[in-house]
Amino acid sequence: MGARRAALQAVAALIGQERPPALDDAVAQATRSASLAPADAALARAIAVATFRRYGLIRAALGRRLEQGLPAAKPQLTALLATATAQILDLAVPDHAAVDLAVRLAKADTRTAHLAGLVNAVLRRVARERDAILAEDADALTVNTPDWLARRWSAAYGPEQAGLIAQAHLAGAAIDLTPRGDGADWAARLGAVTLPTGSLRLPENGPAIPELPGFQEGAWWVQDAAAALPARLLAPEPGTRVLDLCAAPGGKTLQLAAAGARVTAVDRSAPRLERLRENVARLGLAVEIVVADAFALVPQDHDAVLLDAPCSATGTIRRHPDVAWIKAEADIARLAGLQARLLDHAAALVRPGGLLVYCTCSLEPEEGEAQIAAFLAREAGFTRVPIRPEEVGGVAALIDGNGDLRTLPCHLPEVPGARGGLDGFFASRLRRHG
Repeated sequence: MGARRAALQAVAALIGQERPPALDDAVAQATRSASLAPADAALARAIAVATFRRYGLIRAALGRRLEQGLPAAKPQLTALLATATAQILDLAVPDHAAVDLAVRLAKADTRTAHLAGLVNAVLRRVARERDAILAEDADALTVNTPDWLARRWSAAYGPEQAGLIAQAHLAGAAIDLTPRGDGADWAARLGAVTLPTGSLRLPENGPAIPELPGFQEGAWWVQDAAAALPARLLAPEPGTRVLDLCAAPGGKTLQLAAAGARVTAVDRSAPRLERLRENVARLGLAVEIVVADAFALVPQDHDAVLLDAPCSATGTIRRHPDVAWIKAEADIARLAGLQARLLDHAAALVRPGGLLVYCTCSLEPEEGEAQIAAFLAREAGFTRVPIRPEEVGGVAALIDGNGDLRTLPCHLPEVPGARGGLDGFFASRLRRHG
């Protein structure tokens, strides 16, 4: 009961809010408030994630089974029905249990107590018609993608590719690791698959991350395979001075430091940098960690600068499905303006002859390809250093026509022994003229 209530509260916190929190933050808050045990907290998160993974289908199914449609003004009722429906459609929860627990939750809340009969009737019908509802999910781009995102991806990548992206989002994401030492050895010890790019992909339904061999001694860290590529583009020699801007949560910082670079990691969020501090300590690495606004940094002569700019994060929907539903198209232009200012400022921090890598975990061209085209048009002091296939494991499909990195959720669709796919990422490598 506690896990279901926490999932319901987390989903309700996102529905209809002008500035909703990220789902992970909402789940963490709800599970802490309820003092849930780790297993129950994990169940709460699984329910909340399943709800947003098929949120388009769930909303449509519920709307057709309510006489007045799904009430936008009643987020608590919507969240109650949606989380219960997600359990019926996606999770190994007996239908009668999902319905019964939802009715009990409805009765326990003064906002929904008078609607318990409605909740019971609607969810029983959902359970009876489960197969028919799931059959409606054949076109993930139409059913489970907000219209504005479906339109944008179709324009940027073509309708067929956009459909594959949406389907990859429904499949979810595996857990990838970046090994510090011998990847082959750790792949064997963890039962993991070695991806062409060098990341290790864990099999489904394994032990919790802290319980895996190598965690305590810092032999590896969790990092999506696509997210691991931008830092590798710098290929720093030992002693190279690297500035990692907008560094939290720090996976790229760890890569650079493990390669022997002298890394300064900068982020404006002290709480987000705490995770980096913990990982740096666990791995025994030397990193200078600075809590500061990137714009406050004065021009310097770093050998390399990595800018992982704040973005819409639409490339991470496989693992953060709420992104599709809490972002708006207006966010793209606002973030693109910030990215352009950050890129110009980062350029002033690179020494002549040094490298600048710009990246975002976004699928939107304004936050990637167009950003670099505009920068090169206004900044004559930099040129692009094209990425070579051997730098990305020989997977040439990850490199666009300009020589920049462009990964899509539907790339690497088949990984024997593990789930396929990558986060959507863009990265461009630039050199400042000497």
